[in-house]
Order: sequence, then structure tokens, then C-alpha cells
Amino acid sequence: MKKSIVFLISAALLWSCGGSEKTKSTDSTAIVGGDIKIDGSSTVYPISEAFAEEFQKENNEVKVTVAVSGTGGGFKKFIRKEIDVTGASRPIKKSENEDAVKAGIEYYEIPVAYDGLAVVINPQNTWVDFLTVEELKKIWEPAAQGKIVKWNQIRPNWPNEEIHLFGAGTESGTFDYFTEAIVGESKACRGDYTASEDDNVLVQGVAGDKLALAFFGYAYYKENAPKLKIVPIDDKNDTNGKGAIAPNESSIIDGSYQPLSRPLFIYVNKASADRTEVSAFVNYALQNASILVPETGYVPLTSATYVLAKKRFDTKKTGSVFLQLESTVGVKLEDVLKVE
Repeated sequence: MKKSIVFLISAALLWSCGGSEKTKSTDSTAIVGGDIKIDGSSTVYPISEAFAEEFQKENNEVKVTVAVSGTGGGFKKFIRKEIDVTGASRPIKKSENEDAVKAGIEYYEIPVAYDGLAVVINPQNTWVDFLTVEELKKIWEPAAQGKIVKWNQIRPNWPNEEIHLFGAGTESGTFDYFTEAIVGESKACRGDYTASEDDNVLVQGVAGDKLALAFFGYAYYKENAPKLKIVPIDDKNDTNGKGAIAPNESSIIDGSYQPLSRPLFIYVNKASADRTEVSAFVNYALQNASILVPETGYVPLTSATYVLAKKRFDTKKTGSVFLQLESTVGVKLEDVLKVE
């Protein structure tokens, strides 16, 4: 049975992490030389890019390159040892971990932020006021392919017009998470929609199509809000008791936006982290995430969670804390890290 997501985040702790009065932590000793290659999730890309840009300002002899190939694509490059760090909008899968072991790769799993998946429509769409999880499942489940093709098939009073669907590609962690949270099984999805690993392509698709519906990371909605219209989601499980909820900083923080909130990660090759420049980069990211993450449109973790994540890195604790869980939907990061 699909579990609803319950991220019970302490707002007081959360906002104490950031704010305009905070200043970035710096290292008085700049790193001389070195290259750091980062790839992976398009959702995590703005965070990785922010980390890279700020780190290079203080370490201008280090070259940090950040690319996008999706969560799955990033893990493939990571396992082939083509990159040092990969961003992921879901935890590593058992199959990916097995491939990493076969390749002789040990890694650090580092949570960096929370995200709420946004369901969006074109601003000219005047009929959609909200969607329930059941309605989203009806639209996106495999059985819908070629059958649920018009808006009035979702609600009879909606227009007898086609639904034009846009969503994350199958290599995306966003795709995995959305299908698990909405359909009940990761990767269970209709195939007749416009898919892309690049969220900007999805944004443009919806912005130019009155009949469009899409899902992608909240930060991309926030960045393009004038061109898009957010759809509140009603989980129908009475977990928030407030009916349909739209994603925003507050609803992601207090856990009321369900079931589409999730943690975001970077994975670091242990051998790479043994290099001075990569170790310094990871420490810089963890020390400054509470300031840099909000600037990208995402929600920072609690201070306690960042402390736990840094402790794992400092003590060289490798591997994933999620591999033994049946589902990553509904996981509270701090509890998992404490157990570990």
C-alpha cells in the first residue's frame, strides 16, 4: 500500500539555519588546483551549481563542472567513475548499489535539501482548481495510456478537450518518486506523454499550451511562476486535515503538502573525497547549505539533520541508509540518520 509522505520538519530549527543575518562559512586556506566533476539530477542541478559557484569564489584555482543527465543517468556515470559527485532526487537503488560494489566504488550519501514536486498547468486553464491523488493516479497510471485523453474524463464538468501531458523522463529520480507516491509503484506510468530530463523543457511546454499538465521540482515552478499556474493537491487521507494544499516553503516545512515532498541528495565517490579539493567542496556544501539552498528555491534541512549528515562524512561512513527500506516514500531523514 502506498504510504503518504510525512516530513515533520521543525520550522524553528529550519529557519534558524538560514536568513540574511547568516554569513557563509569559509576556510582561510584556499585549495590550490584540482578538478571536480558533478552530474546527475536536473532537480538537484541548481543546488549543485550554487555550491560550485560559491566554492570556486573562494577556491578559484579549483575547476568545478556541473552537468545534467538525470538521476539515473548520473548514477551510471558515477558507477563508471566518470564523475566525482552526482546529484539525486531519490536515494540510490539496490541495483545501482550492486553495480557500484561490482565496480569497486564506495560512496558517501549526503542529503542536502527538501523539495516539493509541483503539479502545474497553463495560466489560461480556468477549470482546474485542484486535483486529488486519485485523480492524478487516474491520469498517470499505465492503464490510462490511450484511454484517459480528455479533461472531462477526469471531471465531467471540465472541457471536452485533450490533456497534453509533460513529465520527467524515465532516467529521472523525479519520475521514480512521482510514480511511487501517486501510482503506488516506482516507474509505473503511462508512456504517451512528453518526457524530458530537462525541467526547463517541461516548463516551456506547459507555458505554451493551454491544455497542458506537468510535474517537476518546485524550484522550477518558483523560478517560472509568471508563466505557470500551480495546482493544489488533496491527498484524501486526512493527514493534513486542510483539503487541497499547494506547495510552498511553509507547506513543505510543516509537512502538510502531501504526498509530493521528498529529500534531495548528492553522492560522493569515496576515492574522489580522498582528494583535498573534493573533501573541501563537500564540507563547504554542508556548512553553507542552510544559506545557499533557499537561494535556489528549495527548502533546507534542519540544522540537526545537516549535523548528522556531516558526522557521517567526517567519520567516513559510506553506503546508503535507505537500502533496507521497503519504500522511500514517507521517510523522515533525521530519524533514519539517527538510527544509522
